[in-house]
Amino acid sequence: MTFPGRPAFKSEALAPGMRVGLYGGSFDPPHAGHLHVARTAKKRLGLDRVWWLASPGNPFKDNPPASIEERLAWIREAAPEPGMVASDIEAFLPSSRTVHVIAWLQARHPAVRFVWIMGADGLAELHRWHGWTEIAARVPICVVSRPTDALKARLGPAARRLARYRLPQARARALPVTIPGWTYLTEPLHRHASREMRRPR
Repeated sequence: MTFPGRPAFKSEALAPGMRVGLYGGSFDPPHAGHLHVARTAKKRLGLDRVWWLASPGNPFKDNPPASIEERLAWIREAAPEPGMVASDIEAFLPSSRTVHVIAWLQARHPAVRFVWIMGADGLAELHRWHGWTEIAARVPICVVSRPTDALKARLGPAARRLARYRLPQARARALPVTIPGWTYLTEPLHRHASREMRRPR
């Protein structure tokens, strides 16, 4: 699918059996907390790639984000190491809803092991996402502890409903091949917030 004035999206070549983390968000701008989540998931799950999926917009935020071009540049600056990929794929698809993005990627790369990555604050809101139970049925979910809402997340509606599928973090490397499945990873926490690092426009 193409859009007027923009080149067709070309996904990075992915080989069968690759483990690829999908990390969605506004990233407006990306900060140390985001990088902490991405690096923790990549290391603990043994991922080959982490795709940072910069969303066109966030339905849970009132103000529109910076341009997607700016945010992609910020992601590349924040996470320059190998295996970290800044992606604007959501801007090219008919729907940017997470469940639809995942379904599209799985159809395009059926032999790739995708994992959805989020911070604990995201888990606390997961039950509000469109098609969240289908997301959990399609891909494993890796939750990385964040300074806020950690207890709320672990006791929230999504965590309670998926409790029987939770994988101990000691077995995190098995998560990419465990569906349905999710795990909660704890690492030293970063307290940076996007609003504290926001760049002037």
